[in-house]
Amino acid sequence: MTFPQRRLRRLRRTPALRRLVAETRLNPDDLVAPLFVREGIDEPRPIASLPGQVQHTRASLRAEVKTLKDLGIPAVIVFGIPARKDPMGSEAWNPDGIVQCALRDLRDDHGDDLVLMADLCVDEYTDHGHCGVLDDRGDVDNDATLELYERIAVAQADAGAHVIAPSGMMDGQVFALREALDDADFDQVAILAYAAKYATALYGPFREAVDVTIAGGGDRRTYQQDVANGREAMEEIREDLAEGADMVMVKPALPYLDVIARARAELDVPIAAYHVSGEYAMVHAAAERGWLDLDAVAFEHVLAVKRAGADMILTYFARRLAEALA
Repeated sequence: MTFPQRRLRRLRRTPALRRLVAETRLNPDDLVAPLFVREGIDEPRPIASLPGQVQHTRASLRAEVKTLKDLGIPAVIVFGIPARKDPMGSEAWNPDGIVQCALRDLRDDHGDDLVLMADLCVDEYTDHGHCGVLDDRGDVDNDATLELYERIAVAQADAGAHVIAPSGMMDGQVFALREALDDADFDQVAILAYAAKYATALYGPFREAVDVTIAGGGDRRTYQQDVANGREAMEEIREDLAEGADMVMVKPALPYLDVIARARAELDVPIAAYHVSGEYAMVHAAAERGWLDLDAVAFEHVLAVKRAGADMILTYFARRLAEALA
């Protein structure tokens, strides 16, 4: 007797059959590579908690991006580490700041053949490590911060960014940036909003990568998304879209697959997900102990994020995956 469910087993019998009926396919077009560039160094500096990742020089960043493009990766997102930090994060909008210089380099190299995304925040640039300017009580001043974000957006667009990606989770940030970009004749520059960015414990390696120590014990829970809340994330996403976001992001990725899936079911806009530094570092740490297969788990993790509904995945595994998929 043949049981009806054996139809499913039959279609798993060989690698070719499994490939033929696969519901979700991962390819380099799905990937965005996060990259770090540091001012004032002569050679790349490895990041201990992010194996395989470095703080680039301008020259090494150009070389890495060329390799990524040749592998078929369509976009990169750039984070900067300045030589000088201050309470306002003023290097973030300096026309000669490290990210603006790097964007000009990459735009000269690739024109419109590669999507250049610029993370927009001030935590890497401030001496207190928060995502905005602080008031007299040491709290982030939302509206004063928006004025700084506007300057940064125009500086990044002027340097060649195709996409501005505000990550600070300030109320009204997308509206402010859209207005500032339009007023400066950058109406064709898109906004990818970190719309549901959670106050997660998974950002530790990233903070090492950008030399950030957060004042007041590292608490950003007053302005980033509460890890307990999923429905609230949809409100944040809808607000950013109403303010003019072209794309939205959920960050981190794996602990919030439910949010990605709900956003995909309810919204017909491009959805990004950020497979963050802690997610990447944990896989490497376990692989170094021989507890799991690094490449297999990396592929499975990122495939799961796509299966949940993400159109693009920001991941430190981008190069490794693209090489494997080539």
